[in-house]
Amino acid sequence: MTDQQLHVPRGGAARGPYALDIDPERAGWTHCSLRVLDLGPGGTHHLTTGDSEWILLPLTGGCTVLVDGLGIELLGRDGVFGGVTDFAYLPRDAHAQIASGAGGRFALAGAKCERRLPARYGPAPEVPVEARGSGRCAREVRNFAAADTFACDRLIAVEVVTPGGNWSSYPPHKHDEHLPGKEAELEEIYYFEIDGDGLGYQRVSPSRPGGADLLAEVRGGDAVLVPDGWHGPSIAQPGHAMYYLNVMAGPGREREWKIRFHPGHRTEGYR
Repeated sequence: MTDQQLHVPRGGAARGPYALDIDPERAGWTHCSLRVLDLGPGGTHHLTTGDSEWILLPLTGGCTVLVDGLGIELLGRDGVFGGVTDFAYLPRDAHAQIASGAGGRFALAGAKCERRLPARYGPAPEVPVEARGSGRCAREVRNFAAADTFACDRLIAVEVVTPGGNWSSYPPHKHDEHLPGKEAELEEIYYFEIDGDGLGYQRVSPSRPGGADLLAEVRGGDAVLVPDGWHGPSIAQPGHAMYYLNVMAGPGREREWKIRFHPGHRTEGYR
């Protein structure tokens, strides 16, 4: 892919009701999807999940979801820098109605899957929050749908908040090969929000001849596609915290996040 295909600026993949709509066809891969939905006060959206499972994650505001006869009330949050949020799991082959009284912005993280798991609620207090790294590589990881924290068939999704001036997604790492016990093959999408009128930088470097190669200035609402390659660092502008949502899925039989760090970077204290 070219830089233009890997880096999706805000508005560059808008479609219909979605401010961002990245599906496997748009990305040129097989599993991962991400949509960002803006709803005004009193707004309603209908979603057919098709052959994918989805997690509905409030970025700003709250909503009510009706799916499989189940009503799920999401309290949401004031914004992504305000802390963790509750969320809803939407199974494949379902119809969902999303309604927001006060309005809000919502992420739909999706992955093509085989099993149909039940619709359910993910409470905010049950989201594991991890302090990762140290010094200028310290960041907060919210493992709301990590491989070992919340049951999905294929989908893996986490949030990361990086303080202004810090590096995250470091050391550079990759997950583009199936190496049992060492590395899982996963496609990945980064979706960014930046505190204030700030910016950040995202690096993806090749792990193979002709592989993904990107150095992008990213702003709020941008996305970066990682079909392969070493990804990181993600760098936050001083004075402006960086948020990103990671959405991952792949073809492996096991739903697992196994990565390899770039051998040219030390890992102690950073990962």
